Amino acid sequence: MIIKDIETIILDVPFHEVPERNMSRSLNGWHIVELCRVTTDTGVTGIGETLPHYTWGKVTEEGKGRAIGKNPFSLLWDDSLGAGLQMAIFDVCGKAEGVPAYYLMGEKVRDNCPISWWAIDMAPEDYASETRDAVAQGYTSIKQKPRPWFDVYEQVKQTATQGDSNFKIDLDFNGHLNNVSIALPILKELERCPNVAFFESPIPQSDVTGNRMLRQQIHSAIAMHFGNPPIDTVVKEECCDGFVIGGSAGNCLRSFKVAAAFNMPGWLQLVGTGITTTWAMHLGAVCSHAVWPAITCMNMYVDQLISDPINVSGGYVSLPTGPGLGIEFNEKALKFRVDSIVKPNRKALYYLNRANGNKIWFEGEYGSGGYWNQNLAGNLPVCEHGVRLEMWEDDGSKDWKDLESRLAIQPVWEKSEV
Repeated sequence: MIIKDIETIILDVPFHEVPERNMSRSLNGWHIVELCRVTTDTGVTGIGETLPHYTWGKVTEEGKGRAIGKNPFSLLWDDSLGAGLQMAIFDVCGKAEGVPAYYLMGEKVRDNCPISWWAIDMAPEDYASETRDAVAQGYTSIKQKPRPWFDVYEQVKQTATQGDSNFKIDLDFNGHLNNVSIALPILKELERCPNVAFFESPIPQSDVTGNRMLRQQIHSAIAMHFGNPPIDTVVKEECCDGFVIGGSAGNCLRSFKVAAAFNMPGWLQLVGTGITTTWAMHLGAVCSHAVWPAITCMNMYVDQLISDPINVSGGYVSLPTGPGLGIEFNEKALKFRVDSIVKPNRKALYYLNRANGNKIWFEGEYGSGGYWNQNLAGNLPVCEHGVRLEMWEDDGSKDWKDLESRLAIQPVWEKSEV
């Protein structure tokens, strides 16, 4: 059996209304899904997908060229082929042998894998709406992106009211609490809510001493992305409780094997639709310490792209039992087909609306003058009560254009009128 053809198809898959409104600030590219379909000379086909704007590895023309004409079994562990192609090759090989893909990965340790809802940073009432949807769809946890430009205390409060006492909240700060002196009082206030279960990267992961100090003084688990700092440092310094692990099949299995050696849990983080979610479940089935809920962001998309949609029940997904990935691409989803991977973000200016009436204006999230980097540089107030990010969409006015020009130079601080 050899690979005869590799087809890639670009899809623009819509988000549901709340994630659509919030992702369009800076992560609109996550709409774009590249479907990868592999066909062998024996007629066996396999599918996979890549999010070209958020992936551990893109599928390239060079990689496709190397794979065509090869036995797919010889390519299973070639991580250089990219996300979608590696998934499709595992799918093909499993189908060819009549076994689920996880048979090719290792010994199965579970039939049901934990999964969590995911939501980008957004206003408290939007988090409440997302949590209601999560609970209604069988989820028992949510990963949120608390940011200094929203009222994180109100976010947690409104989230917790939507679920029962067993509903868990994972708060991923991406390092935005900056240092121990800022982070500790904020984390202590947040974990007064019994639903808070995890703090992910509250301060930069490279701050080993700071993370160890935080872990000693809070009771919620601290999660870090595996590899930074190195595992020997993590174990010696006891600076976190577990890991976020993603990337290629080889990287996921190797990283979880190391984590298991030190009895440290983690979750899989592989982002995409129902195709990637299924792939993550196969990996989770053979990783003994993948016991924290996986993050795939499947919940954002209006279509899972598969014929038999995944059902979440009690926070878990049942492992497919069919050969390969155990799923089929829903051909009706070809209605989302587009020619380009370009997906521009919303054109708007943004400001922090502080409780004291002052405003801080920005040209966007990223870039040297964006609110992301300005906060990491220590130039903004961190997690004030009552703060809220607002936007002014491009209305074509002279005032909007004039402010855009000023913000291209630096943020603008606007004092409240007394």
